[in-house]
Amino acid sequence: MNAYHQTQDNTDSAEQMLSMLLDGAVEVLDIAPDLHDTAIERYGEVGTWLAENGSPGWEIHSQGSFLLGTVVRPNTETGDYDIDLVCRLPLQRDSTTKEELKQRVGDQLAAYRRWKQRRGHTDGPESLEARRRCWTLGYPGFHLDVLPAIPDEEHPTTGILLTDKKLHKWQHSNPLGYADWFRARSELSPALLEKRLVASVAKVPEHHIRSTLQRLVQILKWHCMLFFAEDTDNRPPSILLTTLAGRAYRGEDDLFTAVRNVLAAMPLFIEKRDGQWWVPNPAHKEENFTDKWNEYPERRQAFLAWFGEITTIMDNLALTESKGLHVVYSQLIKSFAPGPVMHSFASYGARMKAPTGQRMSATGLLSATATGPRRKPNTNYGQHPAARS
Repeated sequence: MNAYHQTQDNTDSAEQMLSMLLDGAVEVLDIAPDLHDTAIERYGEVGTWLAENGSPGWEIHSQGSFLLGTVVRPNTETGDYDIDLVCRLPLQRDSTTKEELKQRVGDQLAAYRRWKQRRGHTDGPESLEARRRCWTLGYPGFHLDVLPAIPDEEHPTTGILLTDKKLHKWQHSNPLGYADWFRARSELSPALLEKRLVASVAKVPEHHIRSTLQRLVQILKWHCMLFFAEDTDNRPPSILLTTLAGRAYRGEDDLFTAVRNVLAAMPLFIEKRDGQWWVPNPAHKEENFTDKWNEYPERRQAFLAWFGEITTIMDNLALTESKGLHVVYSQLIKSFAPGPVMHSFASYGARMKAPTGQRMSATGLLSATATGPRRKPNTNYGQHPAARS
């Protein structure tokens, strides 16, 4: 009998316990329900304004982690949740320019903000800023990035073209197609369907239900965000982690097992085409999520450093089976933020139907002297697993 079974009354395997601890920690990073509802309300109002006050045919939809259900709380007190929405105008590429398109949407957003101010509404955006590819509306606790877009006639029906002031060409994208792909990958898990059935009976909103793949992506994004806290320029984009994880996922229900299997398989989906690193967008084969690696080799090295680090963490956790909860805790606290990890262990203690302090104080598991996550070193990147050519 190992240490886990002793504290769990022989009900959970080591993998199940690690899955619960990881799930409990990352659950803390979900957007709070009240903030989620507020963001949805603001999103709906902005979208309605654009649809009603822009030219006929303007369409609004969300994209990115908010649409995928993989939002992760920022790691700073001043950090905001980032919510993306697409404003698609029914224009042909040769009938407008990127600058004109962006300005048309920006003008409507400015009009919306003035309308809110004239009416004395206190729930309007606090700011409106032009960014590289979008307009950003600032609200307390989150911001809405509004991306002007037009249809991509070469990739109907959901393909779009985006503006980008740093690039000469239109940028291809397909957020709705990508979301369909990610949803299909998530539904490889039989447990997800069971969760939805139970939630339907209990009338729980579906966005409160997370699939194993969604949780897995949140863990990768969380660790990556902490690892690159002081080097955000080289942090791998979330879409790259999400794509590699989605491709490597094989429908495992157990979260810890899924994370380890996905990490083991992820390198197989990093290709090399004509000497160029390549991870295609599953919804748009011509879009390469590692194009920056070819321009900035240090970004690939940074990815490898992060990949090596989180793989080692999961391998070490797998080796703690007979060493007790305090060892598991010390491993997790080295790599993830203390708050969510402590919360998860407290919840786990409650689940065991025993006071957390009784169970854990003897080993100092919930000590306030936690060291916090390990940051990315400045040099000495790891070796890359063999890429698929």
